[in-house]
Amino acid sequence: MTTRPAALSDVEINLALQSLEGWAYDEDDKSFKKNFQFKDFSEAFGFMNAIAMLADNMDHHPEWSNIYNKVNVRLTTHDVGAVSAFDVVMATYMNEMAG
Repeated sequence: MTTRPAALSDVEINLALQSLEGWAYDEDDKSFKKNFQFKDFSEAFGFMNAIAMLADNMDHHPEWSNIYNKVNVRLTTHDVGAVSAFDVVMATYMNEMAG
């Protein structure tokens, strides 16, 4: 069983967002959100496939939707009911994979 990190404090969230280009914190539902746009469906789907590998390895899965070349993402750690270090890792990786 994977050990879950604790919820991030407001200070930790703000520090994380400084290095997470394009991500926003939604205070109402305690999550990071970002909308990605790609050249076409294949590129968007390839992005999701790459992220799925990390998600399975971390046992930490994003909430997302895909419409053609767009992928809308919501990250939160359900076990703690808030954003955790797992979400920062996932958001950082998503940014790297999106280019």
